[in-house]
Formats: sequence, structure tokens, C-alpha cells
Amino acid sequence: MLFMELAIGQYTAHGPIGALSQICPLFKGAGLASVVISFLMSTYYAVIIAWAIYYFFTSFKSEVPWASCSNRWNTPQCWMPNHNITKPNGSQTPTEQFFEKKVLSMSDGIEYPGGMRLELAACLVCAWVLVYFALWKSIKSSAKVRYITTTLPFLLIIVFLGRSLTLEGADKGLRYFFKPDWKLLKQSKPWVNAASQIFNSIGIAFGSMIMFASYNRFDNNFLHDTLAVSLVNAVTSLIVGIFTFATIGNIAFEQNTPVNVVIADSPGLLFVVYPQAIAKMPASQLWAVLFFFMFLCLGLNSQFAIVEVVVTSIQDGFPDMIRRRLVYHELLVLCVCAVSLIFGLPHIIHSGIYIFQLMDFYAASLSITYLAFFEVVAIAWFYGVDRLSRNIKQMTGQRPSLYFRFCWLIAAPALLLALWVASLVDYTPPSYRQYQYPTWAQVLGWIIASLSLLCIPVYAIVVIFRSPGNTFREKFRNSVRPTSLCDCGIAGCDLCCSESEPPDDKAVTIN
Repeated sequence: MLFMELAIGQYTAHGPIGALSQICPLFKGAGLASVVISFLMSTYYAVIIAWAIYYFFTSFKSEVPWASCSNRWNTPQCWMPNHNITKPNGSQTPTEQFFEKKVLSMSDGIEYPGGMRLELAACLVCAWVLVYFALWKSIKSSAKVRYITTTLPFLLIIVFLGRSLTLEGADKGLRYFFKPDWKLLKQSKPWVNAASQIFNSIGIAFGSMIMFASYNRFDNNFLHDTLAVSLVNAVTSLIVGIFTFATIGNIAFEQNTPVNVVIADSPGLLFVVYPQAIAKMPASQLWAVLFFFMFLCLGLNSQFAIVEVVVTSIQDGFPDMIRRRLVYHELLVLCVCAVSLIFGLPHIIHSGIYIFQLMDFYAASLSITYLAFFEVVAIAWFYGVDRLSRNIKQMTGQRPSLYFRFCWLIAAPALLLALWVASLVDYTPPSYRQYQYPTWAQVLGWIIASLSLLCIPVYAIVVIFRSPGNTFREKFRNSVRPTSLCDCGIAGCDLCCSESEPPDDKAVTIN
């Protein structure tokens, strides 16, 4: 799928909406859905960056405040980990109480909103200021920033990997990491979560890969890019996994509990488990500063890509309005950042963590395999694998292998459909630890999910209705006809551009 997205992005020189509307207008809604998901993600992903900024500046204190139970926010339930004593029921570690009671000041549920956390609001504004000044000029200017936000964290990850392997109990976590649980693998949820994680880490179906490829030279060999991105992502994920579970093993040893008890399916894993391990290290302030600086860089790097998808799609979709009203690129980026900031404010009230968890579950996790399935169908089935292969040969000089064509045509659609159906069959409402969301919150979550889910069928109906033709069949045929690319194959045209030259419209748009 990564190879396919890079191909259509580079060939059309447009973001997800423009690219899919060119190759198959019927599925322009898939491009719109990816932009909707990216926008929703930008609103709450910035909150994670705000938390990282808060921890980063807090780490400069003479003693990290999550290292003891003697702070004013601690309660009698605060328990200092001791590997000779099992963690008592109902108790919380200092890092848990710092995150929940100091940073979040969290309420008892989403139905108890409370006021806004002004410290987090300042951190959230700071996060968006950093994003704005990285993107305000162009994608090329953000690429320079991305060199720093990518290279430095990778070096720090290697340092933390070495340190984590020396922690007592690290072997316990590594055994849990590398030993498969066959009973768990028979369930669909781990596979759905794994697919969502891969899509999120690489950017598949979010529109970011199509957007980045749209800035490539027409003759760029993106097969090399595909292999490089996939390899780097796999290696980085393995390193981070080893680092993470070595750290979790140390926490399990300190608390005298099984590894699976330490693991929490929530954002608290980052802000509870890691700080607890860091607090035990010599020169803990230095390690804390380095760790949260590393995470801040990684978070900003992901946020840059998410916001750029929205900005590029607006430029592609409304070029006349942008030129007429938002004369400068800086103003468009400012508007996107400001709107996303406003929509992110509910996440920093006292019930913000519950809103965050709800958004993360419904806005992205539930929708991404659905979106990816229709994206593959639009490109491989309606636009056609043969036509896409010719386009790739125009750009790289060689057709894709049989492996890629088989994956696009059969393997990817089948697997994505199976994952999506399995996620619906095994659907369980989201929760935050022991807290269960009320019915109205779950309904709100489905409304959020429908913002992207309905883009595809609703826009398909609109396109068919607007397409020329006297019968439904004629309208449908015209709705799947590529608008400005090679017009042969399923559209029934006998003419097609040469395999060695780009179509006329690309001669204008590609330098």
C-alpha cells in the first residue's frame, strides 16, 4: 500500500483528495475521509505534545516531582514500589498520581468536565506555535526542521536502549515481548490494533504519504523510498519495542507484579511507566530531560505530517479561494493551526483524558482499515492495476513486480476487509482503566467516527448524481472515469498515452 500511495501521489502531484478525484472521481470521498481523520488526529495528538512539553520543563527541577509520595497532590493511596512487596490493591505509584492528579487533575468521568488546566493550555499553545513556525513557509522548510526532529531522537533511542537493557528485571520484560501468546493471537483485536499501529507509524491511509509524494520529481524512483521507509520503520519499531519492554520488565520487578499488569492500554504508558524507570536512574533529571526532548521531537515530527495533509488538501481543493482570500501560505497554515488548537481545548479540561481516549478510539482506530480498504479498491479495481503499472513505468522505467500487483488486486483488499469486519464483530466500547463510558458518550463517539466513515458513500452518491449520462449505468461509468490521467481500460477508451511519456497535464505540473 505504501508503494501504491507513493505512486499515485507522485504521478498526480496532488494530495489525497486531488489524487483520488483524478484517478477515480467516485472515490474522491476516500481522499476526503483521510483528510477528516488527519484533522481530527491533529486536534488531540497535539495534546500529547503538550503533555511532553509539561514533563520536559518539569524535569529541570532539582528533583523530578514524580519520584516520591511527599508532594501536595499525593494521597494516602500513594505507594512507593518495592520489589519485596506486591503492589497493594487500590494503590497508585508516584508517577501515576503525578500524571492523573497533578498534570491532568482528572475528574471521575467524562460527565464531570470541570475547568480548564491553564498550565496545559499554555503547553498546548506552545505546541501549536512550534508546529506553525515549522510549516509556515512551505513543506520544504518543514523538511529542514524534520532532519533535526528525526535524527536526534533516533540517536537518543539508541542511548536509552543501552540504558534500559542494564535495568534490573529487563529480561523479564524482554521474554514477554518475544514470547508469543498463541491464545491471544487467535483473537482479532491484536491484529486490528497491529494494523492500526502500522498505518499510523508509516502514515498509510492518512494521506501523508500521498501528500509527500506529490512534491517528488516525476521520475523519482519511489521504490527505493518504499523499501527505505519500510525498513527504517521496522528497525525503529523493534528497537523501541525492546527499549519499552525492558523498561516495563524493570517496573514489574520493582512492583513484584506480572508484566501484563504493568502494561496499560492508555496514553499513560508513556507518562507513567517511563518516568517511573527514569526516577530510579542516577542523574534522573538529565535522563528525564533527554527522554522528553526525544519524545517531543518525535511527536512534532508526526504532527507536521498530519497538519501538512490538511494544508495541502485545502490548497488542492480550493485553489481560487486560497489565492483570493488567503494570499499568503502563512495565513492558511495559521488558520489550520488556530482551528485545530480550538478543537483541542476540550482535551485539557479535567475530564480531558476521557475525551482524548474517546477521540483516539473512534476518530482513527475504528475508521482506518475501512478507509484503507476503499482506497485500495478505488486504485486497484476501478482505476486498474494495469493502468497503475503503466503509470509507474512512465515514472521509474519499469513495471511493478507480480508480487505488488497481486497484493494490490487480491491480498490487500481481502486482508483489510477481514480486519474491518472483525473489528466490527468484536467491537467493545472504549474504556479508561476501570471507567466505562456512558451511552451518550458512545453515541458521540460514533458521530465522530461517521464524519469520516460517511464521506465515501455520501460523496459517491453525489458524484454519480452529478455525472453526465441518461441512465444510472452511464452515470456510473462516467463517475469512475479518470479525469485527467490516462483514459483507457475500464473507462472503455481506445486511446492511451505512451508508456514512456507522462500525460499532457503532468507536463504542466511537473518540473
